[in-house]
Amino acid sequence: MSEPARTANGPAPGRWRRRSSWAGYAVLGWAVAYGGFGLASALAGTAVFYRADEPLPVGLNWIIVAVTASAAVVTLAAVRPWGRRVHRPVIPVLLAVLCVLTGAAAFGLLMDVVTLVFTQSVDNWTATANRALAAIGVMLLIAVTRAYRSSGACARCGAVHASPTARTRPEPAPAPPRVRMLAYAGAAAFLPYAAVKTTWALGGTFAGVSGAQALVTMERNGASGVMLTLERWGIDATALLAALGVFLIFGLVRPWGQTFPRWTLVLRGRRVPRWLPLAPALIGAATLAPYGAVGLVYAALGTFGAVTVPRGDFPTPGDALLVTWIGLGAFAVYGIALAAAAWSYLRRTRPVCTPLGAGVPA
Repeated sequence: MSEPARTANGPAPGRWRRRSSWAGYAVLGWAVAYGGFGLASALAGTAVFYRADEPLPVGLNWIIVAVTASAAVVTLAAVRPWGRRVHRPVIPVLLAVLCVLTGAAAFGLLMDVVTLVFTQSVDNWTATANRALAAIGVMLLIAVTRAYRSSGACARCGAVHASPTARTRPEPAPAPPRVRMLAYAGAAAFLPYAAVKTTWALGGTFAGVSGAQALVTMERNGASGVMLTLERWGIDATALLAALGVFLIFGLVRPWGQTFPRWTLVLRGRRVPRWLPLAPALIGAATLAPYGAVGLVYAALGTFGAVTVPRGDFPTPGDALLVTWIGLGAFAVYGIALAAAAWSYLRRTRPVCTPLGAGVPA
């Protein structure tokens, strides 16, 4: 439950140097690898950014080179002595901007992972590699930012302690009522989506498409044997993913998401590692919320006739629009709710520093 602090007035200089060094060298290595990837693809004329199945201009690849070069310079300023000449608030701001830009390049990675799981392939391996490299960069840049902001202070709370402290974890507690209500709304948003997908899996008809037609479409799109087998058994794989998403968001807002409950047997009573729910929650929120929100705007424009919605495998554009509202509406509401639940979980489970003399065992 507690972990004694290493110094009385913040982290030891050696500890700061070790933390900043590994993070800094990792970012530099990533910048070389990702920058080289962007440079090679630009010179070869290979697009790495895609909008749906449409490749974007190859000239955008040079953004990767510019961002990685900037990341290398800013990281060196964060971890090397000469960087102290830079006004201190500037470096975290620059790192945050680089995180946002790199995160934008990683958008869609979750969809690639889902596609890979169900079809054993992705739409474009180059685009997926670009998103994966960008996602790695986001995590490394966050590590550098945390290390830099905690230099000369406690790495956990950012304060300078006058006496030795211990690391304690707050007692499990539910999220505030508003966050819980939003989480429940996000979970409920998946009900129409799951109902539609289950209807097709059971052989029913919705929006002019029968279960048999949906199965043929899945086969044509390269669905895996496992996914097709589940569909023939009346179980839709994406509905199962929706159920896992509901489980995740409930865990983020309830106390059992912080301590393993009794039904986990061997793990019962142990603390849940913070990264275990936060990693999928943050990735999911960063993907589903913007994807769903943009999709809803598109659906609204299609509803009012501002854009033409292709009917795809549906009998009419109206049927396609109906399914679009159901699917993307679920993604948008759930994604926003997931972001709120993850932020609440992050704050509620943040370790705190307690003076060792305040009844906390060393």
